[in-house]
Amino acid sequence: MKLSAIKYNNNNKPNGGGIEIGQNTIYNIVLLIVDIVLLVFKFWLTIIQEIIQMFSTRPLEHVNGKLVLITGAGHGMGKEMALQYASLGAKVLCWDVNEQTNTQTVKEIKQAGGTAHGYICNVARREEVLELATKIQKEHGFVSIVINNAGIMPCHPLLEHTEQEIRLMYDVNVVAHFWIIQAFLPAMIERNEGNIVALSSCAGLFGLANLVPYCGTKFAVRGYMAALAEELRKQNPLSKIKFTTIYPYMIDTGLCKNPHYRFPSLMKLISPKDAAASIIEAQRQGLEEAAVPRHFVGVEKVSRIIPRKAMRLVNDFLDTGVDTDKI
Repeated sequence: MKLSAIKYNNNNKPNGGGIEIGQNTIYNIVLLIVDIVLLVFKFWLTIIQEIIQMFSTRPLEHVNGKLVLITGAGHGMGKEMALQYASLGAKVLCWDVNEQTNTQTVKEIKQAGGTAHGYICNVARREEVLELATKIQKEHGFVSIVINNAGIMPCHPLLEHTEQEIRLMYDVNVVAHFWIIQAFLPAMIERNEGNIVALSSCAGLFGLANLVPYCGTKFAVRGYMAALAEELRKQNPLSKIKFTTIYPYMIDTGLCKNPHYRFPSLMKLISPKDAAASIIEAQRQGLEEAAVPRHFVGVEKVSRIIPRKAMRLVNDFLDTGVDTDKI
């Protein structure tokens, strides 16, 4: 009988190296099969668990007594989130570049019996962000929840945008997030707790006319949040820091100046109060992604498997978007 795994040396004596290699190969194959079986089991178990959670009420994290930092707190969703977090017992740190509106938010929180502190900050300036963050952490302690909300939204065709507009949009809508995360994430990593919430947009799910640079900033937010969550998971598989990316539809804050829609009852603007409540709920539930309204994330995922030409027919039928703000 011929045993191909056995090799002979010059002395015509069997060399067991081949058999040894064969045994190692078999062992590795067995390990691989076990890993695959475990993967399949865990994969389907996770899917079943997620499906069950879709139809059940997720527990809400308590925010009473926690420090919540909100950028762009002087108006719109930022203001509403500040008011609602304060009503839940959180201590709110209001950041805005507009001193007058930010002071008004803090005043309203205090009048309602809440706790808030206002700070003027241009989040696009890294040194300013880092200096203020250091001051805040010395004065108030650990910031549990950071909400990157500040943003700007010029609405007109790409070729009508100025260089200054585009650069400022990226500085405020994206780059500022990095400075704030660099300022507050180290303390979260040290304590292995905390929440970072980033406001993307439905313009970070779908491309829209008159919003080309804006869509770019919001797709960027979606990308960096996914990458950051994965980076921390790789560094520490037991990390308890939560990342939530929010995709609001058109909110009635004045930021979206000229919306249009074929079916107003189906695609109407969302009130800042309702949007803020939905965002806070998503953060407290620990969701990784949440749209306002919720079903938009599912719609986007389904649209990715439908041919683009077919989806354009649906988009044309719905005829929803934003007109130019240059008239």
